[in-house]
Amino acid sequence: MALDLTTLPRPSRDDATVGTMARGLVGSEILRIAAEVRELAAKGRKVCNLTVGDFNPREFPIPDGLRSHIATALQSGETNYPPSDGVLDLRQAVQRFYERSLGLKYPLEGIVIAGGARPIIYGTYRAVLDEGETVVYPVPSWNNNHYIHMMNAKGVVVTTDAAHGFMPTLEQLAPHLGSARLLCLCSPLNPTGTMIAPDTLGAICERVVAENRAREKQGRKPLILMYDQIYWVLSFGSVKHVTPVELVPEVAPYTVFVDGISKAFAATGVRVGWGVGPPTIIARMRDVLGHVGAWAPKAEQVAVARYLEDVPATEAFLGEMRQRVDARLEALHKGLTRMREAGLPVRHIAPQGAIYLSVQFDLVGKGGLKTNDDIRKLLLEKASLAVVPFQAFGLMEDTGWFRLSVGATSVSEIEEALPRVEAALREALAAK
Repeated sequence: MALDLTTLPRPSRDDATVGTMARGLVGSEILRIAAEVRELAAKGRKVCNLTVGDFNPREFPIPDGLRSHIATALQSGETNYPPSDGVLDLRQAVQRFYERSLGLKYPLEGIVIAGGARPIIYGTYRAVLDEGETVVYPVPSWNNNHYIHMMNAKGVVVTTDAAHGFMPTLEQLAPHLGSARLLCLCSPLNPTGTMIAPDTLGAICERVVAENRAREKQGRKPLILMYDQIYWVLSFGSVKHVTPVELVPEVAPYTVFVDGISKAFAATGVRVGWGVGPPTIIARMRDVLGHVGAWAPKAEQVAVARYLEDVPATEAFLGEMRQRVDARLEALHKGLTRMREAGLPVRHIAPQGAIYLSVQFDLVGKGGLKTNDDIRKLLLEKASLAVVPFQAFGLMEDTGWFRLSVGATSVSEIEEALPRVEAALREALAAK
């Protein structure tokens, strides 16, 4: 007979069996909202789900070639431990990928492979920061607050605005850089789908270089720039993705790139990411990630290496991928534009990059709606549209701004939802 342990205590915030750091970790607001959507779906409600930063494999399957290479690698017995910094063939493939696509040729010692982009972010934090040091990051942004908590670091939040595409300016960042150890930027940005302008990024990088030249004379540790560009291949319209190093080469010794296949190839579950940067930092990241076993599975590493080297196949897939994402973003863009032109309290930023659209439903104080969460619930209940408020990304004010993510839905589902959204907005405005 099995020993019945089903009565063991359940988790609680004051659980003395875990440490202070673990007790203080905050759960994901996005996952909480996703649970509501699943509950409605279980009851038979059809919901246009624009919450998750993921891809529905029925809408966005991984490349056929990548799938085939994974199967072949498994059948060939590529199931043992990979090297701690990644399979050599994959590191070489990433090296060549960056050289031909971004014009950046890094040494192999400056490339580390991990199980997706999240371990690369964690590895950067862990390799760079000592307890109590300062991290500067803009909001809205994704999860920096949680990594800061895990490191017991000090977070300095820079609040951005729609007028600048929710991207920070040098003027906003400059007062905080002198005391910072890590500066975190992301473009295209999760959650907004916006991209940083070249002149803005260039000015920030020049300030980082100047700051570090001064610190070198003072014998102080340098300011490190973590640049998350996991969505960089997904850019739309006239906005061009740029990197810190191409704009200001002198910033290279202080810049760590966060990247991988998760978004570019709709392969979030394949779990292959990479960090690229100065070998002095990458070597320490390799050691950190090796100790926690955060490497990507070997078969997937071998498969990605082979796939990245098939340049015609990757370029063809990425071209189609951009078209399919853009079609969904354009459907939202056109529908929301029509609503605004009809006088409804909606505004948004036209698609620039990633799989997201920033939308403001300006209903706070109207129809009894007091908070972003009130608006979110209205859209879910009245329009069967699931969205995520910017509070989930650190922007705390109830301004009506939301992230709309298109990776798990179709163009037809979006087009069917838009009239429901318009009806819900009109009903809210008519309410006393």
